[in-house]
Amino acid sequence: MPTFKLTLAYDGTDFAGWQWQPERRTVQGELQAALERITGEQMKCKASGRTDAGVHALGQIVSFDSETKHAPEVLTRALNAELPEDLLVFEVTRAPDGFDALRHALRKRYRYVLEDGRERDLFQRKYLWHIWQRLDVAAMHVAASPLVGMHDFRSFQTTGSSRLTTVRTIFDLLVERRVGELTDRIIIEVEADGFLYNMVRNIVGTLVAVGKGKEPTAWPAEVLEQHDRTKAGMTAPAQGLFLVGVEYGDLEQCSTRNRECEMAEDEENLVE
Repeated sequence: MPTFKLTLAYDGTDFAGWQWQPERRTVQGELQAALERITGEQMKCKASGRTDAGVHALGQIVSFDSETKHAPEVLTRALNAELPEDLLVFEVTRAPDGFDALRHALRKRYRYVLEDGRERDLFQRKYLWHIWQRLDVAAMHVAASPLVGMHDFRSFQTTGSSRLTTVRTIFDLLVERRVGELTDRIIIEVEADGFLYNMVRNIVGTLVAVGKGKEPTAWPAEVLEQHDRTKAGMTAPAQGLFLVGVEYGDLEQCSTRNRECEMAEDEENLVE
């Protein structure tokens, strides 16, 4: 059966996450229902990661199998006509046979958006975390550096998760202030080969403690070595988190990588 790859954006505010749940509105549920109306087929869509309630996506990748005769560009237009306003399909393409949006992902990049200081942007409250205190971004940047590389990130995994391994590789961890004509935001971006449950949000909460001056810049590295979630900072709220994009290689490369390292769905995953 032909496999399709779909690139999707969504505002996670009014969704109970990606994964289908009975009696609850989810991204997977809305997408599958729209595809079924268009193709007449019942199908299951698989995402690169099952984002949690309130988490947004700028470039979620989804795979599904279908016998539809519709061309990919027709599917794109039809889906955008069927889907609600808080979901947008950028593109549908044919994928190689056996393509799996979850298992074949090599890297994912997440962005967390913070606003700090005494002024609050009322109309962006669903898309960032406001901190009333001005944060020391330079200290946060220094504190984040030791987290880059291959480490056991057990200290940044919310308890109750089940993983074969808590070792992950962070390729890039950016912390910077971006000031525009009307905005002043702190951006934290994390790119890794996989994430543990709430890993990004727990890293953000830990870095915010440093930015507030409550902990020294060496503290996140110490937390990392303790392998104990209770030693890290709070879990940052969901609304500031965005899945930015997902990187794929050829299927053989992806399959080899996944034999060597268990690929976690993402840090917002609901545990199956």
